[in-house]
Amino acid sequence: MIPLERHQQILALVHERGVVSISELTEKLAVSHMTIRRDLQKLEEQGNVLLVSGGVQSTERISSEPSHLDKSSMFSLEKQAMGKAAARNIPINSCIYLDAGTTTLMLAKELAWREDLLIVTNDFAIANYLIDNSRCRMLHTGGTLSRSNRSCVGETAAKTLQGLSIDIAFLSASCWSVRGSFTPDEEKISVKKAASYSSRKRVLLADSSKYNKVATFLALPLTRFDSIITDSHLPPSAQQEVIQLEVELVLATDNS
Repeated sequence: MIPLERHQQILALVHERGVVSISELTEKLAVSHMTIRRDLQKLEEQGNVLLVSGGVQSTERISSEPSHLDKSSMFSLEKQAMGKAAARNIPINSCIYLDAGTTTLMLAKELAWREDLLIVTNDFAIANYLIDNSRCRMLHTGGTLSRSNRSCVGETAAKTLQGLSIDIAFLSASCWSVRGSFTPDEEKISVKKAASYSSRKRVLLADSSKYNKVATFLALPLTRFDSIITDSHLPPSAQQEVIQLEVELVLATDNS
């Protein structure tokens, strides 16, 4: 059986069952464990499946993002809890980056009283909130306007970030998995990577509803993050997958 035929059979099984073990695949397809591993890695690279401990599971592909307005009404309690958790332990006089997103906007609201911070962002909603409600120093990256996301993307924004020394970058994601953070918008990648490499610490802020979903572009591998802050609804199996990567995992609760 050629690889393409195996891939088609694997996908059919995974889509039918949701989760399939590697041992079952080796038995059904009559090939070695190593061959199945190679097949699954190829399928994961294509965004068709996600490798989990001992097996593989189906994925949901995100082709576009909701608008900023739509996202602002989704999982609001979870985002508030995550904003509060993220606001803790930011050292005095820090320079922090707030990536575009409604969860990072919640974090900005938690930080409005901090006069000692320099806050860098590519998000206009965050900038507008801080202009009206805070006395912190602020720097906007500029760049190409993304109207639906109310933010700046592209190389101009990335170059601004490349010229900075940031203490903590709080980064958002359209969706994420044990493989990393994903986006359907290629122009966001350079901004996220620049923020990552210009920062001493990188924190992923992403709610659990976005887990085990993929989009076309891998922005950053999960191991690139020092910490992940999500909500308390992340399944235990997913928690174990993150912990095995030796990335700090913070589960924010409504009373946190």
